[in-house]
Amino acid sequence: MIVGGGLAGLRTAEELRRQGYTGEVAMIGAERHPPYDRPPLTKKFMLGEVNDVSLAADFGALKVEPWLGERAVGFTAEGRTGGVVLTDRRELAFSALVLATGASPVRLPGTGTQRTLRTLDDASALRSALRPGVRLAIVGAGWIGAELATAAARLGCAVTVLEAGPAPLAAALGPRAGAATVPWYQAAGVELRLGQAVETVEPGGLALPGGGWLAADEVVVAVGVRPAVEWLAGSGIVLDNGVRADERLRTAVPGVYAVGDCAAFWSSRYQRRLRVEHWDGALHGPEAVAANIRGSDQLYDPVPYFWSEQFGRMVQYAGHHTGADRMIWRGDPQESNWAACWLSAAAPGQGERLMAVLTVGRPRDLVQGRRVIAGGMPVDTGVLADPGKSVTSAVLAG
Repeated sequence: MIVGGGLAGLRTAEELRRQGYTGEVAMIGAERHPPYDRPPLTKKFMLGEVNDVSLAADFGALKVEPWLGERAVGFTAEGRTGGVVLTDRRELAFSALVLATGASPVRLPGTGTQRTLRTLDDASALRSALRPGVRLAIVGAGWIGAELATAAARLGCAVTVLEAGPAPLAAALGPRAGAATVPWYQAAGVELRLGQAVETVEPGGLALPGGGWLAADEVVVAVGVRPAVEWLAGSGIVLDNGVRADERLRTAVPGVYAVGDCAAFWSSRYQRRLRVEHWDGALHGPEAVAANIRGSDQLYDPVPYFWSEQFGRMVQYAGHHTGADRMIWRGDPQESNWAACWLSAAAPGQGERLMAVLTVGRPRDLVQGRRVIAGGMPVDTGVLADPGKSVTSAVLAG
């Protein structure tokens, strides 16, 4: 039984079959749509350049029984393995369960209409509303906010982005790296207000602290998501910023696994629990889940990866920089192509280790940096800071 009808759920079904699982497979999905690709929703779909974002799931060929348009509302374990999932329509028994329910957008208080951008229905409704001259207020300058601002500006909207932090992407990258993206907004004709909190969403706009007001025809709230796990409360599943899972994506309940945006798994590489809200995790995590359902002992310890297209730039990130000792630039962040590298001390006398890398228009750096991170190899930071030399050339012999 797979609970979640997105990429992680579909990939789990595909991996089970690819790895030779011949038992029954069922999928519960809260949305009425078959699995689809989310990244284009803020990009080409929003611009009208593509209309079909379906992942072309062939349930017949996969021999998967789909229960779409149904929401899981409860779960009960029975014995060592197996149990029952309760949906808003029926009860469904299982022998193994995969939790792939993703995440839900955070909303702000207020009586005004606020849009979020998570589902295909969200994106379809917003695309219809974005027309030249529309005053669009976007609350949050994270990945989604920046991508939506990019598309809306191209569509001729008057876009204002309000960010409570000191810089765009400050929560994801830290203020120093995030600040390098500030000039992109002005160049695109987007008004960016940093350090700007919002009190409530009201009819006709946003109420700001101190009696301030921002008039808007449309308001999109993009201040983050929370794992969609409320329905598991009291079930025996441990919830810890998502579904608490081990390094093999197993939960505390035998026979139950978690994958994708809702999974807070232990990373042996970073020695901390990670919850990665990115497409790459939903793509590759199911390989380990399927293998372990079939009796293997497969470790899941990725180098997280994410990309974003914003303001005409390809932005890519690999790794996890929380706990890093410092960040260095690779190139000039005021230029069109540059990278930022996060480093932590290796063993005494062995240089530093690359923990994460952010690249703008430098795809080769991203590929090589991800390889260096995965290998845990110490680097010469003087070489690494030179954009004229390859990332791999900075690896210290040894």
